[in-house]
Amino acid sequence: MLTSASHAAGSPQATSGTRLRARAVGTALLLQFRASPPAACALFATTVAVGALPVVVAWLSKLLFDELGRGTHLDSGRAMALGIAVAALGAVSAVLLQLGAYLDELVRQRLVVTVERTLFAKVDEFHGLRRFEDPAFHDRLRLAQQASQDAPHNIVMFSQEVVRSLAAVGGFAGALLAVWPPMAGLLFLVGIAALVARLSLARRQVAVWELTAGKQRRRLFYRSLLTDPRAAKEIRLFGLGGFLHGRLVRALGDATEAELAVERRGAWVQSGFAALNAAVAGAGVIVVVGGAAQGRFTVGDVTLFIAAAAGVQGAFGGIVMQAGTAAEAVRLFGHYLDLMDAPDDLPTGTGSVPALQERIEFRDVWFRYDPDGPWVLRGVDLTLHAGRATGLVGRNGAGKSTLIKLLCRFYDPERGAILWDGTDIRTMDVEALRRRIGVTFQDYMAYDLTAGENIGVGDLAHLEDHERIRRTAALAGMDEVLAGLPDGYLTQLSRVHLDEDGGAHGVTLSGGQWQRVALARSLMRADADLLILDEPSSGLDPEAEHEVHRTLAAQRSGSTALLVSHRLGALRDADTIAVLVDGRIAELGDHDRLMADGDGHYARLFALQAAGYTDRPASEVTR
Repeated sequence: MLTSASHAAGSPQATSGTRLRARAVGTALLLQFRASPPAACALFATTVAVGALPVVVAWLSKLLFDELGRGTHLDSGRAMALGIAVAALGAVSAVLLQLGAYLDELVRQRLVVTVERTLFAKVDEFHGLRRFEDPAFHDRLRLAQQASQDAPHNIVMFSQEVVRSLAAVGGFAGALLAVWPPMAGLLFLVGIAALVARLSLARRQVAVWELTAGKQRRRLFYRSLLTDPRAAKEIRLFGLGGFLHGRLVRALGDATEAELAVERRGAWVQSGFAALNAAVAGAGVIVVVGGAAQGRFTVGDVTLFIAAAAGVQGAFGGIVMQAGTAAEAVRLFGHYLDLMDAPDDLPTGTGSVPALQERIEFRDVWFRYDPDGPWVLRGVDLTLHAGRATGLVGRNGAGKSTLIKLLCRFYDPERGAILWDGTDIRTMDVEALRRRIGVTFQDYMAYDLTAGENIGVGDLAHLEDHERIRRTAALAGMDEVLAGLPDGYLTQLSRVHLDEDGGAHGVTLSGGQWQRVALARSLMRADADLLILDEPSSGLDPEAEHEVHRTLAAQRSGSTALLVSHRLGALRDADTIAVLVDGRIAELGDHDRLMADGDGHYARLFALQAAGYTDRPASEVTR
């Protein structure tokens, strides 16, 4: 992370911060030429020309006015030539300004694309879930996104402004020194003081952004809720609009008040320096005009001096403003660089993942989400035998979803190991491991894509295999429904976005239909060694649930499956049922064996559910 402005200049942290800022500048400049090499080179040349032309015009204007002041000794040809040259250079300058504006926008757009592409490519490289479930990471990611939009361009703009201003100051300083030397020193001192003040304000501004990143993210959350069609029903039913709107406004107010405080301070400081600049320029004009009245300076000298003073002030003003923006950009870009440097949260192994032959084994697995948090799994020992179905039962919060996350290797155990045919999965290539697993998650996704794509993304290699997608949809009982949509499997499943061609709106599905689409998505991996179904029928009606379970039983015959459900009847046919209690496997066996123990967790839970379908009390339900 970037170091605080309060660190001493000679400390190791300050040195590290200096190196990071230097690296940010170098990276941004390099990105400019990588994003669009011809445009970047043309922009650099145009910038130098735009900075140098006013100097040339000012000198030619001096010569022109001196020539016009010769009266009867006027050389009309020379005067005409100087006038044409001044006019021509003015036209060239105007054209270059327009060309520079176009090139600048072109480079900016290419920079945004390049930086955002690399940023989210990096985010995609994080193989685990730890960062995505960490609020601090989302705050840093938001700052990195903010930096990716404008920071590189602002740094590049500052470099261009420095080049342009040096070209202008280099020419105008000579004029000031020739006419009245003290003016150059005074303008330089005022400019340096303004620059230091602007950099200080920039540090304050970035500090405010860093402190309010969480509030800004909260504001975006409330804003998305107020426009989310999934939340619209409850918001209107429970009258939550005003409540959420108030939260949004409060989050926005907390964030903007701190930013406005910095802006107010900046307005006062910059206004003071503007007045000081005006006073210095006025004093210089009085001195030079007085000298001209006494015959020490010509009219051309006065004209050149005024143009030179204005040019130097403008050059310093441009540097000061761009320096402040660039300082903010450099510090923000540090978050981007930090993110790009971040190691993978889940180091992947390199070992191959052979087809499952015998078993997957949890061996004394312990896990918690935070170092100081409670243990979610406490010494889990469980074996999933190849070719057999294992049911997993437990109350809410028992650790079932966490066990699935570990099996998919979204996290690693703190203690113990998960073995794939005797090999620790941490030594295996994580992407190869996941290709051997098909999962229907309890919190499945409903993508704003076409019906076919919503299923096909389960196996991207077969995204265009329409026959396979239809066969898989049929397994989940959705082929008839999806084929009957207005555009069949090409129908957009969204009420928010238009289709890819910007045409008609799509349609939406019921909750149970979406669940079956998610189930079909996991079944796209027909050659998966392990099928994990986490509450695959929780949103289905009894008839649909029966049909889905019948189809799944036939589909997974002979394959390895982990079934998680609160509806114990859905797990009755599993080869083995594991009962998870307080992060441990408390019971293990098939349905008959677990029911034989009338005092066990499984028997008690099954009896409670079964009693709801009979006239007998739970204590009398045994099977």
